[in-house]
Amino acid sequence: MSNKTFAKVIALPRAKVALFVFFLVLVSVVPAFIHVQWITGPMVNAVLLLAVVLIGPMEAVLLGLMPSTVALSAGLLPLPLAPMVPFIMLGNALLVAVFYHLYKKNFFTALGIAAFLKFAFLHQSVVWLMSRLLDEPIVSKLAVMMSWPQFFTALVGGGVAYGVLKGLKKV
Repeated sequence: MSNKTFAKVIALPRAKVALFVFFLVLVSVVPAFIHVQWITGPMVNAVLLLAVVLIGPMEAVLLGLMPSTVALSAGLLPLPLAPMVPFIMLGNALLVAVFYHLYKKNFFTALGIAAFLKFAFLHQSVVWLMSRLLDEPIVSKLAVMMSWPQFFTALVGGGVAYGVLKGLKKV
């Protein structure tokens, strides 16, 4: 299929719905089978950023609600992090919203700012919330999980998304 044909298909509402369902399956199923943050994180972030460009920011926000819910229910997210699920969802929404508002000016600036804000929000949320619920040694481990790895997995996911979008001539 040529890029022009693919672009016409993506423009159709049914194609957007199909793409949304495909992305939904990816962000829901992949975390249930792959239990490595360094693999699932970039994949989920790539899907969220691709969704922003290909199907829209609201759809991307909806997709961002799924990974942490699936990860918690599949046992990938440690149970002590259950109170963080709404914050993880908000972190994904923050990534999507900031990226959406900036990516047309410069993809990599948008990615860097969005990834940094997601990381900062999640790190501060875990420090604020979890320090009230758990002992310090556990909070320290959780704070690491919700800090710099979030930044780097968002950057790597953005790199993957950029490669796909470049191939589709969307950037």
